Amino acid sequence: MLPPPPIRGLFRTDHRARAAYAEGAGIFRILPSAACVPRDREDVASLAHWAAAHRVALVPRGAGSAMGGGNVGDGVIVDLTGLPARVELDPEGRRARAGVSVTLAELNRAADAAGLRLPPDPSSGRWATLGGLLSTNAAGARTVRYGSVRRWIESAEVVTADGEVTELRRGQPPAGRTLAVDRFEAEAAPVIRAAADLVRARFPRTRKNASGYALDAWLESGDLLDLLIGAEGTLGIVTSAVWRLDPMPAARAGLRVSLRALEDVADAVASLLVHAPSAVELLDRTFLELVGETGPEAVLLVELERDDSATAREAVERAAAAVAPWAASVDPGFTAAAAERLWALRHAASPILAGLPESRRSLQVIEDGCVPVERMGEYVRAVREAAAERGLAVVIFGHAGDGHVHVNLLPEIGRTGWEDAVASLLEAVTDALVRLGGTPSGEHGDGRLRAGLLARVYGEEVVALFARVKRAFDPLGILNPGVILPGADAGVAGRPIRRLKVGEHAVALPDDIARALRRIEQRGGYAQPRLELADGLPTHP
Repeated sequence: MLPPPPIRGLFRTDHRARAAYAEGAGIFRILPSAACVPRDREDVASLAHWAAAHRVALVPRGAGSAMGGGNVGDGVIVDLTGLPARVELDPEGRRARAGVSVTLAELNRAADAAGLRLPPDPSSGRWATLGGLLSTNAAGARTVRYGSVRRWIESAEVVTADGEVTELRRGQPPAGRTLAVDRFEAEAAPVIRAAADLVRARFPRTRKNASGYALDAWLESGDLLDLLIGAEGTLGIVTSAVWRLDPMPAARAGLRVSLRALEDVADAVASLLVHAPSAVELLDRTFLELVGETGPEAVLLVELERDDSATAREAVERAAAAVAPWAASVDPGFTAAAAERLWALRHAASPILAGLPESRRSLQVIEDGCVPVERMGEYVRAVREAAAERGLAVVIFGHAGDGHVHVNLLPEIGRTGWEDAVASLLEAVTDALVRLGGTPSGEHGDGRLRAGLLARVYGEEVVALFARVKRAFDPLGILNPGVILPGADAGVAGRPIRRLKVGEHAVALPDDIARALRRIEQRGGYAQPRLELADGLPTHP
């Protein structure tokens, strides 16, 4: 039996504590070997030293709301929500240093006092931690104007797999040399630079991409920070970061556009992008039918942010005129309140999906594909047809301005062979993504779910470069093994539709913990400290 790590935080190996961390927001249920809640950066460094000495895998985790399975695993769960939740605001410089346990909502509340915000707005922002946002290169509806979080991160303090601490900074060398940085510069950087043309040719030409390691961004910037962003804790454990902030917009308005045909989506979106929207969201017919909105083939919800209400009104009028040739109807909202009423439709599916019977669960399997905007209609049709061929119900929506499509899969859990049908759908949709020049992850990261798909998307040569990066930063393979790159557990990486939280093969958990984890999933209660579940405390409302 291994000795516990020399930390001041919590370290538990009892079954209830492990069960409380067996699930995240995605499809998996994997019982970890232990759960650890470090108290500070020094604890994280001590934990890394201990893990290296004993060859123990560490699975860094924030609120647990990531979809791809990067927040669960067989090793020791490292719950970073126990780190100091400090925000140091610099209003003059429009910057904030914040610990990774701080949520996006908490950062924006602190920034709001100075009239600032962090513009990317993932739907999980109420509970998602800044560490989780950084680790997946998170995005959201407003990415169409403001990009993913990558462009808003100035630096990150990171504990390496060797237990050393450094700060990776935008436009500057790391704050102090470490073994990991030295290995990368000696063993990986020259090879990647020599393969620059290959990297540029093989990376998807999409507006968003959270798949693989960001070799393209590193080649452009030269900043190791760009490799860390989106690495899902596989290259180091981030403990704090400096974020750029932006002034709050003075006026917000919007549109609701009903489309006659799926084939019109790309042209309609192109006509809207000319007018610099802050968001263009897609609600497909499958979504509209679920919420009782019959008629349109699709609906686009458009948000426009401007410096004053008159300019916002003018922007709405111009955007409405531009999209009219493809629209069955256009409903304007000239104020923030009116736009919010138009956008209420976007939230109508959540209570319906949460209320589904246990025999039909909402699963996130093909949920994050992104294609060039002009191919989005083709991709949506491909998903619809592939699902229908396999008798699987789907609900499709997404960020139309980026060609980014989310899919909620609704299989009948009691149907014989449903897991094989889901696995077959994943294969078919991945084929469509590759054919259309897309990426399997626009903003959620590969996790364990998509690790086995990367060779099909990038080719073996680029995946070999990914592996070289991983070896340089984590030569023992102790940081989140099986995430981004397939690990030894081919049951997850090679055949991802296994070790699920539903179905007859799901690992058994104590009944009260299983019910509590289900309530968290249904209510979006990811802010709940998981050890409270282990100790029998009620779930938060």
